[in-house]
Amino acid sequence: MKDAHIKQLKEYVNLVEDNLYRYLVGNYNASLEEDVISAMKYSLSAGGKRLRPVLVMEFCRILGGNVEKSLASACAIEMLHTSSLIHDDLPCMDDDDFRRGKPSCHKQFNEWLAVLAGDNLMVKPFEIIANDESISTMTRVKIISLLSKSTGFQGMIGGQVLDIQNETRENITEDILTKTCLEKTGALISCACQIGCLCAEMNQDKVALARQYAENIGLAFQIVDDILDVVGNQELLGKPIGSDQLQNKCTFVTLLGLEDAKLKAEHYTNKALSVLKSFPDNDFLIDLTNSLLVRNY
Repeated sequence: MKDAHIKQLKEYVNLVEDNLYRYLVGNYNASLEEDVISAMKYSLSAGGKRLRPVLVMEFCRILGGNVEKSLASACAIEMLHTSSLIHDDLPCMDDDDFRRGKPSCHKQFNEWLAVLAGDNLMVKPFEIIANDESISTMTRVKIISLLSKSTGFQGMIGGQVLDIQNETRENITEDILTKTCLEKTGALISCACQIGCLCAEMNQDKVALARQYAENIGLAFQIVDDILDVVGNQELLGKPIGSDQLQNKCTFVTLLGLEDAKLKAEHYTNKALSVLKSFPDNDFLIDLTNSLLVRNY
C-alpha cells in the first residue's frame, strides 16, 4: 500500500484499539465478572487486521459522514467478529489450539469460559449500537436489524453450519462452497460496508453497491485464506498451516486447484474494484482491496 494509505490504515486501527475496551466495559465495576472480562479482552487484544471496522469507517468517510459517528458501530462489529473466532476455535467446531500466534481462548482459559466470553461478545454489540446517540434512532434500528441478519442463520452462523456439514458432504459444488463463504466470511464484511453507508445517512442505492463490493471482496478474502493454508508461512499466519486438509475441509484450493484458486481470487477482486468506481474518493479502498489479494497472513 502507499505510505499515505498505510498511515490512514494505522490511524483507523489505532482508533479502534483505543476504544474497544471503553465500549466493552465502560465505567462498570466488573470485579465479580473479571474472569470473563479477561477472556474477552484476551481475544480482542490478539490483533488481526481489524478489516471490518476499517471498512465501516472508510465507507462512512468517503460518503461524507463523520467518522466519529461510525466508531461505536466499528467497535461493535469487531467484537462480534471476535466472538465468532472464539467459537470457531472450540473443540466442537474447528478445534484450533492457536489463533494469531497465541493460544486460543479455550486453551488460555478453559472451554466454558471461552463459550461465555464469545456469547457476551456476540450480544454486547447490540447494546453498544442501541445506546449510540451520535446517530439517529432510525439508523440504529437499521444497523441492529442488519447486524442481526448478518450474524444469524442467513449469515455468519449459517455459514459455519454449512462449513461443518461440508466436511462430510459428498460432491461439493462451487455453488455450495461460494454460498458457504458468502455467509461465514462475507456476511460480516458486507455488513461492515453497509453500516458505514448507514452511518453516513446514505440512501439504499449506495448501501446496495457497498454490499455488492463486499460480497466480492469477501469471496476473494476467503479464497486467499484457503491458499495461505496451503502455501502460507505458519509464523506469519499465527496458526499451523494445513489445518483445512487435516479437518477434511473442502476449500477453493481442494476444489479448483491452487492456480485456479488464485485466478478466482483475482477475478472477485477485480469485480470488487469495478464496483468501487461508483464511489467518490476511493483511492484508499482501491489500495486496500488490492493489498488483500497479495497478503501473506
